[in-house]
Amino acid sequence: MKLARPLRIVHEDADLLVVDKPTGIATTSPDGRNCLVELVRALDPSAPKLHPTSRLDAEVSGIVTFARTSRGIEHCLAMRRAGSYERLYLALATCAPTPREGRWEGAIGVEPTDRRKRTVSTSPEALLSSTDFATSFESTHVVLLALHPRTGRTHQLRVHARHAGVPLLGDVHYGGERRITLADGRVVSAQRTMLHCARVEIPLPRGGIGRFVSLPHDDFVRTFVSLGGTRDVLTASVES
Repeated sequence: MKLARPLRIVHEDADLLVVDKPTGIATTSPDGRNCLVELVRALDPSAPKLHPTSRLDAEVSGIVTFARTSRGIEHCLAMRRAGSYERLYLALATCAPTPREGRWEGAIGVEPTDRRKRTVSTSPEALLSSTDFATSFESTHVVLLALHPRTGRTHQLRVHARHAGVPLLGDVHYGGERRITLADGRVVSAQRTMLHCARVEIPLPRGGIGRFVSLPHDDFVRTFVSLGGTRDVLTASVES
């Protein structure tokens, strides 16, 4: 399986294994093959479990936390219920939301015309969903968003961003632009959805606080810098 970059272990203890997921590979698959779970099992064959406590879409990069034990699974579920499982995603868009920061709370359901996709919906089957957002940087061609999901629905951040009028750069499935033409005629292309899970903070099962960090990957950085951002802005956004 060819990866965009090597799979990196960020943290390992008796109950948790945290990795930095490259883009281009789904977290799970129906048959358990050709996915992040398969790769992680090869890295940690002695783990009693290996359950992903969150799932990143194939085009999304960054931190994924696996529970290695039943204790780890139950602990992470309890932290999610308690609101103590904090996640920071960085995202690129071509315009800023109005207002510049706040909370998106549209319920999310299945897209009627394509069951693989999701949409903000008033259907009784739609699930309540909540995302805190803030604008970290703005230039003529790019906006850096800091997103904190408070629920964990399928495609939540991408759907909320589109509904707010700020589809993510490269996310052609949800209205995002793939190519930006600059004033001098140069074209900047986003080959995938520009969304990265940069940080996860969670109380650890055996005490203490885990703070797991992944700086944005090269393609994300390259796109951001080409559109007027800087590496320092990205680093500050992760560390804030």
